Amino acid sequence: MMPGVTDPVDYRGVEQAYNTVADAYADYFPDTSAEHPLDLAMVDAFAAAVIAGGDPRILDAGCGPGRLSRYLTGRGLLAEGVDLSPGMIARARKESPELTFSVASLTDLPFPDDAFPGVVLWYSIIHTPPSGQDRIFAEAARVLRPGGHLLVGFQHGRGSRDVGEIYRGMGYDVDLERYNYTAGEVAARAEAAGLREVARMVRQPRPDERDGQSSVLFQAPA
Repeated sequence: MMPGVTDPVDYRGVEQAYNTVADAYADYFPDTSAEHPLDLAMVDAFAAAVIAGGDPRILDAGCGPGRLSRYLTGRGLLAEGVDLSPGMIARARKESPELTFSVASLTDLPFPDDAFPGVVLWYSIIHTPPSGQDRIFAEAARVLRPGGHLLVGFQHGRGSRDVGEIYRGMGYDVDLERYNYTAGEVAARAEAAGLREVARMVRQPRPDERDGQSSVLFQAPA
């Protein structure tokens, strides 16, 4: 653990919530069709940057049911996914048996230092409060190879929202809080972990979205 980085967050509530709604979530988001073209442009830029480095292996950290892993595999990468929720991982393995998925926390990744030339945190940081963010970025930077790239996607803004109400409206008894962050806040966390910002995208919400969306691309020092 890096000096000054907080201990892992208690994710038991998040794990329980996503185990409960795993199949509903996977059915509602079977692929990346929900992403805006600007969102996917950042994903494609990440894929191109990793491929240009000559090693296509990437870690999809917080992969859920594996929809982004499948998308990135289709872009020529070799994706491996981890997620906190065994229910999500079970669905990912069912949907993509040719890929590797395992249960793990973002704050304690089961990989050695410098393991991947690419790491993606696609809407993976949103259930961690500010006090736990430094540990996530420290772990992502630790497993990232020198010169490798990190892509982070998230709802843009400040404060938090009760997103459990969405699932309660569908008949699921869950509690789930989502935290919004600005691109500047995310950049500061990553830079504190030793990464350099390459590009950022911030867009306004679509009519069906409650918040703006953002993604930031970083590179580890060579």
